[in-house]
Amino acid sequence: MHELTLEELTALLNVFDRAGASQDAVESDLLTRLKAHHAEKEELASMDFDDCLGGACKL
Repeated sequence: MHELTLEELTALLNVFDRAGASQDAVESDLLTRLKAHHAEKEELASMDFDDCLGGACKL
């Protein structure tokens, strides 16, 4: 399956935000998982891997 990009995850979260709160357990679980995956992608995008050249850090 195709992995979603940071921009795609952001778009999905925006759609959820515009749709409003839901009492549906499946939708709530999906939103929680999307938020977690979005946060991980944001963290990876903000890392400067040049700082790790020469073994200066461990990933």
